[in-house]
Amino acid sequence: MRLFVMVLNKEEYLDEILEAFLELDVHGATVIDSVGMGHLLSFEIPIFAGLRSVLPGNRPYNKTIFSVVEDEQVPKIVDAIEQIIGGLEQPGVGIVFTMPVDFAKGLASELNV
Repeated sequence: MRLFVMVLNKEEYLDEILEAFLELDVHGATVIDSVGMGHLLSFEIPIFAGLRSVLPGNRPYNKTIFSVVEDEQVPKIVDAIEQIIGGLEQPGVGIVFTMPVDFAKGLASELNV
């Protein structure tokens, strides 16, 4: 199993991404509001205010989506996300990463823990 994490900079795609999760049998995803480091530095610390103009695609707020998924679901999820938002290699779109999960309790019964 993997912890799937996506930081989505383009919030307007959130609903479509969550719909894709459901179509791929990803249940129990959590979405939180988040703020990028670049935004905090450029607005909260005056010495870094010049960063506003050089950070590509810098948006003030984003959404962080995370869910525990089966290993084989990861490529399908990434493909679905890229069909919705375009390639993740584009600046300012977002990032995706996974981490191994060695213990989980209280997950939906579909996941084999």
